[in-house]
Amino acid sequence: MIHPTAVVDPSAQLDDGVEVGPYAIIGADVRIGQGTWIGPHALVNGPSVIGRDNRIFQFASVGEIPQDKKYNGELTKLTLGDRNVVRESATLHRGTAQGGGETRIGNDNLFMAYTHVAHDCIIGDQVIMANAASLGGHVVIEDWAILGGFTVVHQFCRIGAHSFSAMGSVIGKDVPPYITIDGHPAVPRGINSEGLKRRHFSSAQINAIRRAYRLLYLSNLKLDEANRALAELAEAEPVVGIMTAFLNASARSIVR
Repeated sequence: MIHPTAVVDPSAQLDDGVEVGPYAIIGADVRIGQGTWIGPHALVNGPSVIGRDNRIFQFASVGEIPQDKKYNGELTKLTLGDRNVVRESATLHRGTAQGGGETRIGNDNLFMAYTHVAHDCIIGDQVIMANAASLGGHVVIEDWAILGGFTVVHQFCRIGAHSFSAMGSVIGKDVPPYITIDGHPAVPRGINSEGLKRRHFSSAQINAIRRAYRLLYLSNLKLDEANRALAELAEAEPVVGIMTAFLNASARSIVR
């Protein structure tokens, strides 16, 4: 399952069923889980832990050192979960000592061609980054978020669950859950109703999220006032609760 032209460091640990294509390079301190496919000319450097049944396509770079001048050779890592797809020329970098030492990515994510995940990012499950979407360091992306092609996200931003960014969005503040944004700088454009329907949110839940959006963006309330109103709504509509939790944890403020 390892092509004769591939280069695999003796310290790398490859579970049963791992396939490594022509001219791929697997570096030191890499562990790759069962059923993962590493395409031709792909690079996986360590320390990195790659889970099961991932597909890493040609010219992708996974686990390389961070693009950060503070990095000075510290022992940091990248963790990639299960069933992720990393397409051509995508780059996923290890963490930095200053940022906790780890870039951590969950399960069932799609990183399209030329996407970039910088050091110390934390990505949940079922996230899609379309072609050339890029994350600065220390970005958090919650489950089911979608970044349109050429979206760029500033360092330390948080992207909420089930949110959606249009192509070419420039994100410099946190994006609450369920919100659709676009523009340079990105601004809110409504809720991600189509995505919520596809994920089997009920009509009642979607209507509650619409009410939450109106409180947050269309009521002329100050942010702290809107957050208190959302907390009251969340008592009757639990689906709104992740919005209030997100706002309470926001350090950069939100797109508004």
